[in-house]
Amino acid sequence: MDNLELRNNRTIILNHGSPEQKREEIRDYFHKTFSIDEQLYETLASNDAFYLRAEPLRHPLIFYLGHTASFYINKLSSAQIISKRINPRFEAMFAIGVDEMSWDDLDEANYDWPSVTEVKEYRQQVRQRVDQVITELPLQLPIDWDSPFWTIMMGIEHQRIHLETSSVIIRRLPLAQVRQLPLWEICNESGQAPKNLLLPVTGGLVELGKSKQPPLYGWDNEFGRHRFAVEDFQAGKYLVSNQEYLEFVAAGGYRDQQFWTEEGWRWLGFSRAEQPLFWIKRGAGYKFRTMAQEIEMPWDWPVEVNYLEAKAFCNWQANKSGLSIRLPTEDEWYRLRDQLELRDQPYWEQAPGNINLEYWASSCPVNRFRQGDFYDLVGNVWQWTETPIGGFEGFAVHPHYDDFSTPTFDTQHNLLKGGSWISTGNAATRDSRYAFRRHFFQHAGFRYIASEQPVEKPEAMYENDAAVAQYCDAHYGADKFGIGNFPQRLAQLCFAALEGRPKRRALDIGCAVGRGCFELAKQFDLVSGIDFSARFIRIAYQLQEKGVIHYQLPEEGEIVSYHEKRLADLGLQGTGARIEFSQGDAHNLKPQYTDYDLILAGNLIDRLYEPARFLTTIHQRLKIGGLLVLASPYTWQEEYSKKENWLGGIRKAGEPYTSLQGLHELLEAHFTRVGEPRDVEFVLRETARKFQHTVSQLTIWERNR
Repeated sequence: MDNLELRNNRTIILNHGSPEQKREEIRDYFHKTFSIDEQLYETLASNDAFYLRAEPLRHPLIFYLGHTASFYINKLSSAQIISKRINPRFEAMFAIGVDEMSWDDLDEANYDWPSVTEVKEYRQQVRQRVDQVITELPLQLPIDWDSPFWTIMMGIEHQRIHLETSSVIIRRLPLAQVRQLPLWEICNESGQAPKNLLLPVTGGLVELGKSKQPPLYGWDNEFGRHRFAVEDFQAGKYLVSNQEYLEFVAAGGYRDQQFWTEEGWRWLGFSRAEQPLFWIKRGAGYKFRTMAQEIEMPWDWPVEVNYLEAKAFCNWQANKSGLSIRLPTEDEWYRLRDQLELRDQPYWEQAPGNINLEYWASSCPVNRFRQGDFYDLVGNVWQWTETPIGGFEGFAVHPHYDDFSTPTFDTQHNLLKGGSWISTGNAATRDSRYAFRRHFFQHAGFRYIASEQPVEKPEAMYENDAAVAQYCDAHYGADKFGIGNFPQRLAQLCFAALEGRPKRRALDIGCAVGRGCFELAKQFDLVSGIDFSARFIRIAYQLQEKGVIHYQLPEEGEIVSYHEKRLADLGLQGTGARIEFSQGDAHNLKPQYTDYDLILAGNLIDRLYEPARFLTTIHQRLKIGGLLVLASPYTWQEEYSKKENWLGGIRKAGEPYTSLQGLHELLEAHFTRVGEPRDVEFVLRETARKFQHTVSQLTIWERNR
């Protein structure tokens, strides 16, 4: 496969063609994606480079080498498309790759990284397995949100996202650890930067959001409905160049607090930055760092900065010009782009800008690609906006990747638009919506605008994900019909069973939004709270950090109510310091989750896709003499567990076989049951007048061997 084939390919159109033609298109797209991902890592000069922590807020590259492969297996397992893992250790170690999640475990002491050879061998196994799935999986057109092949596309597009992540990390490695290869040739054009000027843009209505049967793959945040009326404004003809940004640096902009937001000034104090990250001070001038080289400063290339730097420049420019200079909002960016009537990838004959790897593996001059009266509306570098990302009206998470967007809906992650030179696949489409923390670096710059239209200030969002809000209410809301709080009651029963026993370490597996962890932390030295869903864990983490959550509940029809709950009001203040929350799969926990005196699994086992695997291995996490506490209503559904994996609720040899019998059969090798089973009730609120009343059976098991 030559360099042109690897670099110049586009995302798949999913709603027309024959099934077999589409199967082969997806197979080709998959293998090209996998190959170019591997070719990116060929720029590392030695295997040692895989283990360097070039970016302190991200894992070393060995993680990403494994992550893009393990993602396929984890998602295909979650979707129950495959039933057997390839390497459970790797698929746990490399599972969580969301750099933005502050609960993502970046403590290197918890990672015993495998060799590069081992990971490459694993990648080859994954490649063969996914190819087999593409061959064997039934395919019907159109491929949409609910199709099994959507999960295949999810893996491919996820791998393409990490081309950008890894290339930014490589760009921060010492030069001795990287090498320039022909596939990643940079632009050799540079000259005097053009003088920027503001051009008029006519306002109008912006309408965004996809339906659930789009022609192209999309991430969950692209779906729904959004309408906004944009007023007339002016926009920079060019992206801000290195030359234009130099004026801000030379004017002492990095030392003048008046131009920086409070967050930006804090970051500046921490980072000690004096110029953009990829400018290298050499004597009286600057060099410029590309992915694998240090070159003469290309003054007419776009400057690459984080949001905080871009915002400071705009404030400085506003002060100097007397105009209302700022970054565009997402709506303003779309208003400008759509007036130019640019074709979308994959429908263009040739990329209209420096994007999709169709030109170079670097930026290029800001006046190289004209689009109407403007330049670089798409491509070259990502463009920061004023808009913190949120979901459109009707937003819903995809069940096989519920933590793609929701961890970023915190008003702390701003959208970038337009794509960079290495943006491919979904990232190079009109509808893509990616957001990063404002202090993060990507291949990102900015275009400024002048507008009198106020920017809506983001407020703390009320949690409106129906399932998450329901659990917020169940864990932290008022008791219902005289039935007490379920996770609080479980913790009380655990304490009673533990009387006279050690209470050093506890694991709450399937902790949801965390109430049980806070209750257990009243008496335990350390509590580990783990849940498969990042949607739930982020609520627990928010409570741990801020002590408060906000959520909305349906009352009747479209009427909702708004709620605020504080740990202090529940007598739980101070307990968060003894809790570690993390996202994880109960079937495949990381090795550090061990040596517990108590493991609590409340209403978990009937939601596992292989509950027997969990129950026959959980003793490894528990001390001899420790207690395993299980609570479950045994609501077996094939949506969660295939029938052959149910513990009970079936007939064996023609006779009824209960879940309690199944528990005894699976646990008796390592556990003795303590006391009799007991019923614990709980209530889930659906609306003001509709509730679910459920009875969970609680059993307690002591590990004896």
